[in-house]
Amino acid sequence: MSELLQTYWPLIVAALLLGLVIAWYLFNSSRKTRVTSTSRDVLDDGAAPAQRNKALIDSAPAATPMQPAAGVPAGGATTEPAATTPAATPAPTPTPAPASASASATPASASAPAGGDDLTRIKGLGPKLSATLHGMGVTTFAQIAAWDDAEIDRVDAQMGRFQGRIRRDDWVGQAAMLAAGDEAGFADRFGKLS
Repeated sequence: MSELLQTYWPLIVAALLLGLVIAWYLFNSSRKTRVTSTSRDVLDDGAAPAQRNKALIDSAPAATPMQPAAGVPAGGATTEPAATTPAATPAPTPTPAPASASASATPASASAPAGGDDLTRIKGLGPKLSATLHGMGVTTFAQIAAWDDAEIDRVDAQMGRFQGRIRRDDWVGQAAMLAAGDEAGFADRFGKLS
């Protein structure tokens, strides 16, 4: 028998190795991948919302855009300054806010005009939004404080990716306090001015 083992030992070793490889392959292919973790994933049913999304979940929903105003293309963009639009096309229902906006409208500029207010003092209104408002002829806190729901919807429709911010950050309330010069009341309600 030892003579037989000496002759066929390489074939026996090769057969054993081949058997081990086949057994390993069959064992691993039938095994399903399992995730073993003690913490719950945010996507599991009943899991708490991720903390990074908390601000988005708690914020008020963005306003839905209304129908475009007369004389405004469907995209909401105009080729001429918004200050001249009310004179060219009368509004269907006159409101005091557009009249006051067109009465004190100035040409668009990135910085505050000499007679205008620094709109960036309103929380949530940065330089880019200030320039957008100046382009629409809005340059003072009093103009923003006089906005009604229809005017807010009209302006909000032109804010692009910043839609919903007017109501969410209460620009009208902030502007009313700043227009009245109530710095202490503003600081109490909205925080210190930067």
